Amino acid sequence: MARVKRGKTTRQRHKNLIAQAKGYRHRRKNVFKLAKQAVRRAKEHAYKSRKIKKRNFRSLWIIRLNAACQKYGIKYSKFINLLRKKNIKQSRKELSELAQKSPEEFKKIVEKVTTTH
Repeated sequence: MARVKRGKTTRQRHKNLIAQAKGYRHRRKNVFKLAKQAVRRAKEHAYKSRKIKKRNFRSLWIIRLNAACQKYGIKYSKFINLLRKKNIKQSRKELSELAQKSPEEFKKIVEKVTTTH
């Protein structure tokens, strides 16, 4: 059987990984072994940070909603509870944007939720 030489494949693989490490500092950008470790670590952090980003945005929306609710004399937790009871399905993101960009619309929602029929 003929011998298979893998030089081209290895060179291409190394080249691709070094390209991913572009912009890194010191030897991490051009030494394959260090670049491999750096890229792997960067991918781990990127994956983890995508989850954390969602968490941070949700907490930001909650903080904004709480501040908006305080203006109308209601706590955030009570507001969300009343929304659920009145069967109003709007995300925290939508509500916080409403509170920020059009407070009069948000006030209508608060009044609708707080009035008892």
